[in-house]
Amino acid sequence: MYKQIITKKDLISLGYSDYQSKEIIRQARQYMIELGHGDFYDNRKVTTIPLKAVSKILGFEPQILEVK
Repeated sequence: MYKQIITKKDLISLGYSDYQSKEIIRQARQYMIELGHGDFYDNRKVTTIPLKAVSKILGFEPQILEVK
């Protein structure tokens, strides 16, 4: 099963740098705010983002296996 929620650590495991990961999370949060979810995502401490928002920013859907 693949993750539906992406974190900065997940992006780093895909090969992005710490800075790039932070920027992707920031842009994905902005995208979620534009979709009308500002009540939750308008907080810079939120670092878990839905896969659909990260996919929109990256242009492809990263597939990260869940560890159980």
